[in-house]
Amino acid sequence: MNKKFVSPFVAFCFGLLLFTGQSFAQQSITLEKLSEIAIVDQKVMMPMRDGIRLATDIYRPKTSGPVPIIFSRTPYNFNGFGDGEPRGSYSAAYEAVNRGYAYVVQNERGRFFSEGEWDILGTPLTDGWDAFDWMAKQSWSNGSIGLIGCSSTAEWQMAVAAMGHPALKAVVPQAFGAGVGRIGKFYEQGNWYRGGATQMLFIAWLYGTQNDAIRPQFPKEATQEQLIRASRQFDLAPERERVDWAKGLAHLPVSDILKNVNGPEGVFNDMVKRKPNDPAWFKGGLYHDNMKFQVPAFWFVSWYDVSSSPNLAMINHIKGEGAANKNIADNQYLVIAPTLHCSYTRATENTIVGERSVGDARLNYNEQIYSWFDKWLKGNQNDFAKKTPKVQYYTMGINKWQEAETWPPAKAESVTYFLNSGGKANSLYGDGVLSTTAADKKSIPDGFTYDPLNPVNSYGGNVCCTGTAIQGGAFDQRKMETRNDILVYTSEPLSEGIEVSGIV
Repeated sequence: MNKKFVSPFVAFCFGLLLFTGQSFAQQSITLEKLSEIAIVDQKVMMPMRDGIRLATDIYRPKTSGPVPIIFSRTPYNFNGFGDGEPRGSYSAAYEAVNRGYAYVVQNERGRFFSEGEWDILGTPLTDGWDAFDWMAKQSWSNGSIGLIGCSSTAEWQMAVAAMGHPALKAVVPQAFGAGVGRIGKFYEQGNWYRGGATQMLFIAWLYGTQNDAIRPQFPKEATQEQLIRASRQFDLAPERERVDWAKGLAHLPVSDILKNVNGPEGVFNDMVKRKPNDPAWFKGGLYHDNMKFQVPAFWFVSWYDVSSSPNLAMINHIKGEGAANKNIADNQYLVIAPTLHCSYTRATENTIVGERSVGDARLNYNEQIYSWFDKWLKGNQNDFAKKTPKVQYYTMGINKWQEAETWPPAKAESVTYFLNSGGKANSLYGDGVLSTTAADKKSIPDGFTYDPLNPVNSYGGNVCCTGTAIQGGAFDQRKMETRNDILVYTSEPLSEGIEVSGIV
């Protein structure tokens, strides 16, 4: 029998459309409570230039004057009367309205009540432009729009921020790696690849997210009133069997993994065939390093997220030649947290990531984000720039937040280490040595035998979205390093503690 299935990743990321500074238990704002302070306008079908309409919920202050807009566009279900997780959306809206903002949440093209065909990373950039146009022209809008979201609610922001729409004033992208295309040496194309190989995370994620080749849709002639009424009965959320991805991903060929678990037929079938340099990656909504970034941004990255390296490379690119002008380059701020994907506000007095305590990793995210929006959307001459470091990064080991003007910090010194051995670096019992001295040119090369029927699975680390297959974070790797198909190079014990902050 089919059971309701929402992948843990989908449900979790939806709940973080906007930081509210509250725990999940506290995020219990109801529509009734929200209606006490807000004008509620749900299931507004916002028109795009090609006639497609995107389902949009609008919550705005009960005031006669125009207000700025915080906008979140998502592929996830935010229907408050069905399978969606409305608490995150309602709490985000309540916080925004309480602070004098309109909060607008919209489903991407082809998702739930929105019309059209959905294509992850391929949603037309014009949808963003058209949405900005529509919102900026509303009588209740002051013409200033800011974007916020985590993961898939963030990943469309970078490319649209390079379009230069006059209403878009600031963005807050969080855990945004799947929106990053070619950046310097990185050709991950939205996290789809790592080193040219398809990352398994997207297979598990697409099982719970992608539309099937056929899906039910409401008729175009349905009125707003009819859609609101229908949303209390139907929300187009699919029902899928629960999959144990620890077993589900252990299938060859990779292109048949979704078929093997009776998954939906959709965009995966096309994407799994693409190579990292396929022209198709440059036709959708990915940000590439040939685009000029045109918006001030407040970035959020996590040490244990799947895409921290390309994320940081992109931010450095934008702070350099990737910005449209010096003012944009100078207004890029960064937070690097010691957490998993989209887990910023889950930091506690004793933050546990995997098997490791990283100490008290809390940060006043909410206050900083709204100070940022007040500066750019309301034009407040506040002290954000004075109080906020350009880079805030958490150093594990000493377990504290630090600050810098750049990443890596200016005081960081690059050190080169060499991989040395006598040709037997296999496993932790081998002779692999990590040293600052180069090996003899006559040294014997190391090698290992790869068996696709007995692969080396990730054990913790920088991961997300794989359901039951992998838990992210810090784990003791010694049990993995007993395998002969892992090469291990170990340094001498350090004589004193040393901080490692920078690019590895």
